Amino acid sequence: MKRNKKIVHLVPLEALRFKLTYVFFLVLIFGLFGRLVNLQVFSASDLQKKARLIQFTKTSSLNRRRSIVDRNNRLIAYDKPLYKLWAHPKYFNFPGDSKNRVRSIEEVVNKLSPILNLKDEFLLSKFENKIIGIELIDEITENQAIKIKNLHISGLDLVKYSQRYYPQRNLYSNLIGFVNYENKGSAGLELHLDNQIKVFNKSNLVKKGGDGTPLPDNSGPRDFINDYKSLGLTIDSRLQKASFKALNKQVMKWKAKKGFAIVMNVNNGAILSLASIPSYDPNKYWEYNSEIFKGWYSQDLFEPGSTFKPINLALALEENVIQKDGLVEDSGNINVGGWTLSNWDKKGNGHIDYPRVLQVSSNVGMVKIMQNLPPKTYWDWLNKLGISKNLETDLFESTAGQLKSKDIFVSQEIEPAVASFGQGFSISPLKLAQLHAVLANGGIEVIPHVTLNFKDKPKINSQKEIFSNKVSRIVLEWMESVVENGSGVGAKIDGYRIGGKTGTSQKAINGRYTSKKVCSFIATFPINKPKYVVLVVIDEPSKPYAYGSTVAVPVAKEIIESLIVIEKIPPQIENNGLIVKKP
Repeated sequence: MKRNKKIVHLVPLEALRFKLTYVFFLVLIFGLFGRLVNLQVFSASDLQKKARLIQFTKTSSLNRRRSIVDRNNRLIAYDKPLYKLWAHPKYFNFPGDSKNRVRSIEEVVNKLSPILNLKDEFLLSKFENKIIGIELIDEITENQAIKIKNLHISGLDLVKYSQRYYPQRNLYSNLIGFVNYENKGSAGLELHLDNQIKVFNKSNLVKKGGDGTPLPDNSGPRDFINDYKSLGLTIDSRLQKASFKALNKQVMKWKAKKGFAIVMNVNNGAILSLASIPSYDPNKYWEYNSEIFKGWYSQDLFEPGSTFKPINLALALEENVIQKDGLVEDSGNINVGGWTLSNWDKKGNGHIDYPRVLQVSSNVGMVKIMQNLPPKTYWDWLNKLGISKNLETDLFESTAGQLKSKDIFVSQEIEPAVASFGQGFSISPLKLAQLHAVLANGGIEVIPHVTLNFKDKPKINSQKEIFSNKVSRIVLEWMESVVENGSGVGAKIDGYRIGGKTGTSQKAINGRYTSKKVCSFIATFPINKPKYVVLVVIDEPSKPYAYGSTVAVPVAKEIIESLIVIEKIPPQIENNGLIVKKP
């Protein structure tokens, strides 16, 4: 059976249709070529930038601060990692759910509340009908953050940040200070040494593929390690705790306004403890009056009173206006330039030697001793000691002491007279500690400091000599007699040689002396080979019979006892002029 073949007759393409087709493809080719030129030439740089944004991710360390540690690496301040939890309800989805399923807020809250230890109602109140960008809660711990991540709930984002934390609370607050809610140093070392504590963030670029997979690059093994250094202090936390406890107990007992205690190495100026009362919890700084944040021991001034008498005796010895075995007559009072000056007890002590002057804290004896020194020379010495200069240290910005002008000091007879027993000029407690450290170490100036890497520590060959070693030894022996037989006897510890001087000075307010007192005691220990000075200052004790001997001495004794244990200082006794250890 034959199959019929269909014959198709070809019809020539219409000229107009051919032209339209030709023009269409020609335009298409030129369009593609133009697009290619635009991508390769005109848009190349923009496209490269977009590609880099996709291919590279910039990573930076958190805005953080270095930890602060004591000399034994015990933490004083550190950055605690915390998280903020953000919620986007329109994306809520559980593992295993279909892509388009959206879980309810109640379902998500039900899983979060046990982890956060919060009631469902509290978390639900945070949403307020919002569906995106809700900061649900902050201060989430690392452990809680891990549990939330393990839920794998879409629509929940954890943002990591750091918060400054002070584990020892009020023990160091007046020294360390705190950082504010913006993580900026706002008091104490956190403010004064801000540039040493801040970590300057390091950024790195991570190369990724189109799907986000990290690609090999030339990054070194340490390229992504942040700054893990810490600021080391000379402070010993054990001694700091003992000092703080002893000081706080005495301030409360005498209902005093404030108190300060410091232990310093006399050979290099390193501060082993620095306690101040009243104190505060730097973790909750906003709950306290801002006046309490001040480092008053370097910024406030006081008249040192009798604690300055050993310094004055050293000046007199240096100028050879007195001799080691000399005597002075103490009649109980003396008239100077129309002013009557007297001893604290209004009584005279007769002819006494210079150790006895310190033991009974004779004002009259000191006036007569220093009258041997020309006022001009006396003022020059006080100026050399840096009374009216700022104390360079790594603590707070110190306040310069106040000393009368040379013209007034020389022309008015009363000025050198009152200066002889530590009044008429003022210094900071920290400056007083420095001056006694100079006396204790044989006359060499040291700079008080609390950082282990204190850059301004003087080199041995450039140290400034204030007193001769001979004069220093004489005055230290006299100070030892104060603890053995004088007003500092309350600091005596069997088997140990301790020197010291008490002080009870009246406070001047608006140019007039008042009944308010500052009680103090300075100790040098051990006296045969001095290594430490211990200064205790208690301001405005409000109970009767408040003196340096009754208020400040007991604190110093407790601190020295703790120092002996912590530093493992063996007992010593004097035997035929030799120092031998007790068995």
